[in-house]
Parts: sequence; C-alpha cells; structure tokens
Amino acid sequence: MSQQQTLRESVSFSGVGLHGGSRVNMTFLPAPPGAGVRFRRVDLDGKPEIEARVEHVVDTNRSTTLGKGNVKIHTVEHVLAAFSGAGVDNVIVELDASEPPIADGSSREYVRMIEKAGLVPQTEARAPYRVTEPIELQVGETMMQVFPHDRLKISCTSSGGGGRFTQFFSLEVTPETWPKELAQARTFCFFEELEVLYKNGLIKGGSLENAVVIRDDAVLTTEPLRYEEEFVRHKILDIVGDLSLLGRPLLGHIVAIRPSHTGNCELTKQITAQMRKPEKAVQTFSPPPAKSAEENPVRDGATLDVMQVMKILPHRPPFLMVDLVTKIEGNRIVAQKNVTMAEPVFQGHFPGHPILPGVLQLEAMAQVAGILMMRQAENAGKLAYFMSAEEVKWRKPVRPGDVLVIDVTMTKMRGKIGKARGECSVNGEIVSEANVTFMLMEKQ
Repeated sequence: MSQQQTLRESVSFSGVGLHGGSRVNMTFLPAPPGAGVRFRRVDLDGKPEIEARVEHVVDTNRSTTLGKGNVKIHTVEHVLAAFSGAGVDNVIVELDASEPPIADGSSREYVRMIEKAGLVPQTEARAPYRVTEPIELQVGETMMQVFPHDRLKISCTSSGGGGRFTQFFSLEVTPETWPKELAQARTFCFFEELEVLYKNGLIKGGSLENAVVIRDDAVLTTEPLRYEEEFVRHKILDIVGDLSLLGRPLLGHIVAIRPSHTGNCELTKQITAQMRKPEKAVQTFSPPPAKSAEENPVRDGATLDVMQVMKILPHRPPFLMVDLVTKIEGNRIVAQKNVTMAEPVFQGHFPGHPILPGVLQLEAMAQVAGILMMRQAENAGKLAYFMSAEEVKWRKPVRPGDVLVIDVTMTKMRGKIGKARGECSVNGEIVSEANVTFMLMEKQ
C-alpha cells in the first residue's frame, strides 16, 4: 500500500485569473497527513480555508467553484488535476484573490511548481476508493458512466455543436502518463460562446495566451496544438480535477460523452454516495457469525445520537458539547450541538446578551475529535484530554437557537498524541476554527 504524499517545500507563482481578470499570487505549501487539499484566502480576514471536497461545490458554470458561507474559490479544477495527477494528497493552496492564476490554460505551470517543490512520503497510508458497482448518469448533453477497474482510466468523447471537432481519447491516468499526455492540454471555447461568457461576467482575463478559440473550422491559438486531440484531452484533465473532490484517489473506469463540470461533479457526488454506503453483507450457506455485544459504533457511515455519544465520551451536561454525530468518513467527522437558552453559562455570559464562549467551541472540537479516535479498537475506553489549541479564530458570535455544526478532520495521530483541524459553523458560515491537540489516557 502506497503512502500519502505532500510537498517537500513551498513554491509560488503569480498570474492573471481567467474569469476575474485580476492579478493573483498563489503559493503551494506542505500539509500534514490526512489534511487533504485546502484552499486558503489570505486576502480575507482570518484567512479562511475551504477543503477541496465535492460537498463544497457551489457552482459549475464553465468551471468549478468551491464555497463556504461568503467565501468562494473559482476555477479550481486545473490546480486540483495537477495535484491528483502527480499524487499529491495533502497541500495548502494560498491565494490572495478568488481564483488561481490561469497560466496558459492548462495544468503545465502547476506541474512545474510541484516538480520544483518536490514530493515527500508521509507516515499515513493512502486509501484509494475502488468503485464497487457501475454508476450511470445523464445531465443535459453530458453522459457519464463509471465501472469497476483496478486503476483510474478515463475514456472520453468531446464535440461541439453539430458534432464539430469530435475527438476521442482513452488513458490510464498515472503519475507517469499525467504530465506527458494530459497536463499540457489547454482550455478552449467556441467563438460564438465568447459574447455570452462576457455578458455573464466571465473570462475577463481570457486571451489567446491562455485559451484556444475555435471559429468555424479554424483554430485560433498563439502556438500549434500541443496534441492532435488537445480538446478532448483537456476535457479529461477537467474530469481528473473534478473527480479529486472525492477526497481520495479513485480506482475505476470513467466513460464520458460531452462531459461538463456539472456532470463531473454530479458523478463525483454519486461515487461519494456509493463510498459511504455500509458494506453489503455477503450471504453464505454457513451460519452467520455471532455479533459482538461490544461492536464499535464509531465507523464509516454511522450516525450517533446523544445516548450513543455518552457511551463514548465521559462528559455529561452541562459540559457535554455534542448532541448528534451526523457523519463519520475516514479521518473526518461532523457533529452538532444545539445551543439553547437553558445553557447555564448564559447566566453570566452575558446577562441580556447571551453568547456561547469561544472556549466551549474549542472544547466541542476536542470532544468530537475524541469520538473519532474511538474508531480504533486499541483506543476503546480511553479518554481524550484537550491539551492545546493553535491558529484559533473566532469569527461570529453563537447565540441561543443556533445549531453549531462541528467539522473535524484528524491530521496526525502518533502514539497517545492526536492533532486535528476543527471548524464550527452556523447556517453554513464558519464561526470559529482551530488546530487542536489532545492526549489519549487510560481511565483511572
């Protein structure tokens, strides 16, 4: 089993954003195991982050946009494709604008950045998802299918209106084939689309330096086509980027006809749903195995009510900060705390103006992280002691009536010490975030 990878050192690049047209500075930074790909807006107060996951997709019109609350990152697919193709599992992308620089319209510049930074293996193993059964969907003119396969293979047909420039290409995507066969394929559009794109406020930074334009039977470009099938290869590049929003490497054969970002992201959502299904029990003629009375409830796909939570955590009201666990997936867990006026802390914080103390939000992150650690059998029955918090940011007040959503991703676990990234949100807007450290101890 291969190990997760991150960058050896940070690396930067500056350029123009395709749709916004503004100057952008971008830096790739190393990230700890399990962190995944995260975009960080350094131009905004608090430097908010968005994890590159399909549940954060908010728009797919001509590109893929991620969003959390009022924070958005546009046109992420080419950068994501570069990480996926090169096998980069964990990285932070810092931006001082709302989209990465488009460079030449391909992923070539991002590949050069990764090569310059170098890759280093990490202690945690990579956990690819192997498609278990076929999925098929149709979104408008887009048709997509995925079949079980032992590697990531993509077979794609692209064409314009009336079947113009119909192309087909098929490839197994590996760190070896990616830079040679896909990464240099540039984005393209048809001439008749330009007016609509401009009217919609898009491609303000577009030019023949970063896109190929097709007008009738002519191809307008500043250099010869880089591949005979450059258009369909770019479509495959987009698919690689959008599929990486699964959050894990994918093993499967994708068959796509006239793909789009909307279709790509919908397929990723359906693969995610398949991945989260509990494994089907295999029926045999032998008697079923005896069910353990101490079966661990903390497992992928499980939800936990407050009674189950209290069997895992030693905390009790009023210091129990978890009412419900809504999602457990790999190194990530999502839970809820219903904030009510009955909380004793509101008697003094503050009279007539109740606000949930930020330290209790940190405690909620630590408790949720402690639940996730109990999925490992050797940790059953242990207690998670909150030790420290770093990079703490409180963004908005939390008041009675709010449902506090606590989203925690485990970033490191070595021996008794664990580290996690936590975010608390209300109605989709981040209210606090921090990196928390805790220690597992035996009950005395």
